[in-house]
Amino acid sequence: MQSREKSPDHYSKRWIYVVLGILINLCLGTIYSWSVFRRPIEEVLDLTATQSGLPYMFFLFFYAVTMPLAGKYIDKYSPRWIAAAGGIMVSAGWFFAGLAGNIYTLTLTYGIIGGMGVGVVYGVPISVAGRWYPDQKGTVMGLTLLGFGLSPFLTAPAARSLIENVGVMMTFRYLGLAFLFIIILLSLPLKNPRLARAARGDQDIKNRSGAKTWVDILKSVRFFSLWFCYLIGTFAGLMAIGITSPVGEEMINLPGETAALTLSLFAVFNGVGRPLYGWITDRFSPHRAAILSYILILIASILMLGAEEGSIILFIISFSLLWLNLGGWLAIAPAATGSIFGSDNYSRNYGLVFTAYGVGALLGTAVSGSIRDLMGSYINSFYVLIILSLLGIAAAWLFLKERSIE
Repeated sequence: MQSREKSPDHYSKRWIYVVLGILINLCLGTIYSWSVFRRPIEEVLDLTATQSGLPYMFFLFFYAVTMPLAGKYIDKYSPRWIAAAGGIMVSAGWFFAGLAGNIYTLTLTYGIIGGMGVGVVYGVPISVAGRWYPDQKGTVMGLTLLGFGLSPFLTAPAARSLIENVGVMMTFRYLGLAFLFIIILLSLPLKNPRLARAARGDQDIKNRSGAKTWVDILKSVRFFSLWFCYLIGTFAGLMAIGITSPVGEEMINLPGETAALTLSLFAVFNGVGRPLYGWITDRFSPHRAAILSYILILIASILMLGAEEGSIILFIISFSLLWLNLGGWLAIAPAATGSIFGSDNYSRNYGLVFTAYGVGALLGTAVSGSIRDLMGSYINSFYVLIILSLLGIAAAWLFLKERSIE
């Protein structure tokens, strides 16, 4: 009798889990369309630029903190129920944000509840797809995450249209209800393979590296160097994403609808950044990929310093590079984590490194908003990026070069 492991049926349709992951991530990645909501929220709730960044900042922070905490439950419980539970939280965050009457309620609902929901769901489709493709995990995970980066391509113009027709608060509610049905429906087919094939693939990789406790990892200089480099990359990218639409409207004088449409273009660069930098990292090493990223961030920042009203080309080139490199760091950091610390306890190790994403979200949003409020323009944010890019180049060159696994 033919075993299920060899049955063509068992793995012939596994591609569906990658497709489901892409579609789920398209919903989760709507956070990258936040800049479309920012000015309407400022007008409705009478907020400063610093205040309007709080929901976005808290969303990204709680997403980053919750993701590694939720990871251990994916193996313990059915992935479909973990994803569905997270989908309910995402939906509740968006829907109740539409009922918020002040920035504090909006931050609690959209920022904390919605962010935690994304943190719960985020790891599920990645884990499931990786188990169905034990020998192609890097490629498959990159494809699954493509949906998160490409999300603004669809969601930014859709959200802008809704805001113009029904208002920003009703838009939150409509999207919340949509996410409830879409995420739960897409979660139901998710399941891990029943056979030991995926587990054996993981074990083969695991046996090639030495185990280390989280205390050992935190004592490593290279951990803090990678964490710092990831912080800089996410600081630049998440700051850029949060201010894209306001910069387009205020500095370049683009109409609101046009500024929202540019997010669709930038989303393509963000999505492409993941597989592109994944290939660069595999081909040329993590530290070279990191240095290239910082050089491009440096170029983008210098270009924006020369931008003025009507400088549409400079704006598009600069923000395309910034969005590209955020996607790039979501490929560089996990690859560098495996390269430096090995595959044993990889999820835990990358969870520790991933906290840099949350801190980058907090600092990037707070710094750009404060600069806008204190100086009247976002332009000075790019001086900060120039300094950080130079520090990043030095850190990557000194501490991320290939060595034996610590």
